[in-house]
Parts: sequence; C-alpha cells; structure tokens
Amino acid sequence: MTRMMLAGLALLLSLPVAANAAEPVEIIRETTIELFALVDENRATFEADPGLLQAELRERLLPRLDTVHSARLVLGRHGRGLERSQVEAFAEALSELLMSQYAEGVLEFRSRDQVEILPLAGDNSERATRVRTRVRLDSGTRAQVDYVLRKAGDEWRVFDVIIEGISYVATFRNQIGEEIRRHGFDAMLARLQAGEIEVEVAVET
Repeated sequence: MTRMMLAGLALLLSLPVAANAAEPVEIIRETTIELFALVDENRATFEADPGLLQAELRERLLPRLDTVHSARLVLGRHGRGLERSQVEAFAEALSELLMSQYAEGVLEFRSRDQVEILPLAGDNSERATRVRTRVRLDSGTRAQVDYVLRKAGDEWRVFDVIIEGISYVATFRNQIGEEIRRHGFDAMLARLQAGEIEVEVAVET
C-alpha cells in the first residue's frame, strides 16, 4: 500500500465525535483540518517516536471505522459460516496492520492545501456515499482518493477507500482470499496477527 494512500486514509478517518452525525463531506473537511493541526503541533515528537503517532491514530481512527463491515467485504465468500467472533478478530488484526502503516504515511503531508474536497456527485445513499478528494503529490500531480461511507446508526462510517480507481476492499479480498485458500482461515488469521502477511495496494504515484 502506498504511503499516499495511507496518509489519505488517515486524513479522513479521525472523525470527530458528535451527538448528531455531520454529513460526509463536512466530516472529511473537518477531519482534514483536525488531523493537520495534530501533526503540525507534534511533528517533531511523532517523527522521533512513530509509536506515539500510531497510538494517537489508533485512538482516533478505530472507533470511526466500520471495521466489521469492511472485514466481511474483504472476506467475501470466505466469511460464510464464520462466527461473528472470528470476523471481529479478523477485523481487529487487519485494522492493527493498517494502523501500523498509517503512522508512517501521514507524516508525509505538509499542508492541508494538498487535499481538495469535491462536492458530492452521482448516486449516493445511506448504504454507500462516495466522497471524492484530490491529493496533490510531491511531484505536482493530483491523485484521486475517494472515500465510501455508510450510515451506521446515527453516524457515517468509512468502509472502503478507492485510490485512482483501486478499491482497498477489493484488493485485500484478493490477497486475503489467496491466503485462506492456501492455509485456511485460522492459519491466515494467526499469520495476520503475527505481522507475517503484507497486504498492499499497488498504486502508481
């Protein structure tokens, strides 16, 4: 998974806690401002000790993700017949893998002006609303980073990110599916929890 993608994910996912949910575009706009402020105020500390940033992101991100829904989508047909506890364990392991990589990627962003948030377009619903952004890379080019959210109770939660047309859920499904075919679910989960599985989304930047 590219650092651009990881940083883009982190820019979105530290959703603010609110009694009544904001609309998806506003959530992303507010979150971009919030996260840049966090990194700017603590950049030297985070660069010296990435573990502190990882802990900060874990606290902010995990409660805002629809991790179980994403996990079920990633597992696809391999999730049929699994107990909910197994799916939750997989969701937690996959989230921990992502958190360990977010901390590295988010420090690459230097300015909130690198992210342009576009108005909603196309068909959107509470089951799936796609918020489009454009991220300016160091090369000067712009990458398309879109977030897919759904309404869970009173809150919008992210369950997929699409980078230059590549869905992380679909990519993870292919890679995790291959692991399950080779080793079975339990062995795959143990390897994922042990950090022995590299799950990547290859995006040209």
